[in-house]
Amino acid sequence: MTTATRQLSESARAASASESRYRIDVPIAPARAARVIALDERAAAVARHLAERPWAHARFFTADRPFGPEGRLRRLAGGGAAGGRPGAGGSEPPSESGAMAPGEMPAAPPGWVAAAPPDTVPDVPLDEALTGSDVVVVLATEDGGRDVAAAIGRFCGRRGITTAGVVLGDGFEADDAVAALRPYARVLLLSADESDAFELLTALRV
Repeated sequence: MTTATRQLSESARAASASESRYRIDVPIAPARAARVIALDERAAAVARHLAERPWAHARFFTADRPFGPEGRLRRLAGGGAAGGRPGAGGSEPPSESGAMAPGEMPAAPPGWVAAAPPDTVPDVPLDEALTGSDVVVVLATEDGGRDVAAAIGRFCGRRGITTAGVVLGDGFEADDAVAALRPYARVLLLSADESDAFELLTALRV
């Protein structure tokens, strides 16, 4: 039997009724609306790196210190909804075909909005930042953000939003972070690093 004939036979078998029961007809789940919140400075550095990735529906924040009664978060530039084209974090409009005069910028397509520079992204109240999300991931390296974790946990508990805590690093400071996050996180990832946080967000389809 020639290679072409063998490939044709395999294709025909794959299309047969007997093989149809092995097909997966369930549609792929859409990306989840995630909020990633860093509770301290070292966690914020990781969040900034993660925000540079091309996420679909993830937004990244850091918590104000001290966390006042208004409970405001600072939005990080990047992520899937930070600006620019949907799913992109860039601040330049995509180029279009056709000649342009020297120094002329390409026209932005309809609905395109440039991303704001990091220092101009406004703070937002905690409840506003979390509204519309279905998963919240909290990053911490120590226990300084315990009050923020508590506020996030209470909000997510009332709304039925899944929460995950990522403890970055190890040692006694990480133990403090575990103590701060454990009461409020349904899932807790210990002794993690940036790559672990990236894999978690990827698995969550954000």
